[in-house]
Amino acid sequence: MESHDAQTVDGRSKPGQGHGSKVAPSSPAGEQTIFKWSIDGFSSLIDKGAGWTYSRVFEAMGHNWCLKLNPRDKKSGDDKEYVSLRLELANSSVKPDTDVNASFKLLIYDQSFGKHSEHEVSHSFQTASTSSGIPCMISLRKLKKQPSTFLRNNGCVFGVEFLKVTTSKANTTSETLFVQKASIFNEAKTYTWDIEDFFALKNPGYSPEFEVGGYKWNIIMYPSRDGNHLSLYLKLKKTNDLPMDTANLVELTLYVKDQENGKHRKGTGRCQFAKNTRTWGWTKFISLEDFKDSGNGYLVKTKCCVIAEVAIVGSSKME
Repeated sequence: MESHDAQTVDGRSKPGQGHGSKVAPSSPAGEQTIFKWSIDGFSSLIDKGAGWTYSRVFEAMGHNWCLKLNPRDKKSGDDKEYVSLRLELANSSVKPDTDVNASFKLLIYDQSFGKHSEHEVSHSFQTASTSSGIPCMISLRKLKKQPSTFLRNNGCVFGVEFLKVTTSKANTTSETLFVQKASIFNEAKTYTWDIEDFFALKNPGYSPEFEVGGYKWNIIMYPSRDGNHLSLYLKLKKTNDLPMDTANLVELTLYVKDQENGKHRKGTGRCQFAKNTRTWGWTKFISLEDFKDSGNGYLVKTKCCVIAEVAIVGSSKME
């Protein structure tokens, strides 16, 4: 999802709200919690190219986490492509300046012989939305090489095994993510939000609602908490007909339109929307200085334009 330095995915809580939890003592020796993430239709995810895809936010050991996967990652100075897996601590789980020290294993499962690709990590999550350090990686060529023990029936299984973290009852939660093949039924729809007077917007400012895939959506825009950036989010307005244990995988691109030169500022990602995760976006989408600079064409007098491209490209189910 990295398209510019200002991006930070932290839409797991409602804009303008911070949620925290106290740090509990370390878990007793031997207590483990495992989260497995099965992705069906993995070749369709590979076809979508490089970029991070996020699992559902799940609770383990007293905190909220998610896995994120890049099916076509690259190492610096290496032309080979890798499947890369990281763990991320959700920003709704900790207060600013709080350390959450965790030891865990990232796993890419060998589904035939149990010779998993794994990477053990000890990491201090110091601020909201921080990711684990070195990812667990396997070359894309090795994963796809037939007969493949990692890719079976076009499905892969990834996971994290917690070894030591804040105290929590040990349990296992799993999610299956199904990625749809590209078709006319899941093509992206575009919504344009023309803002006549940016300075008259409420904080936060909501676009008129629009429909994609049978659901109602809004774009949300407001100055970030640091007062130096513009925050931009996509919000699922209602989830009445979305069961608690399911989510929709959404491919989204948000633009701030350059009205003069056509050099739009954009952020792109594949994120899951559910009853407990209705908002995704970027806290630091663009600096207010750049946004208000007339030479950049984002704000012309008082007018600006925000564009959302949204497509529902998959679904998931918790088990």
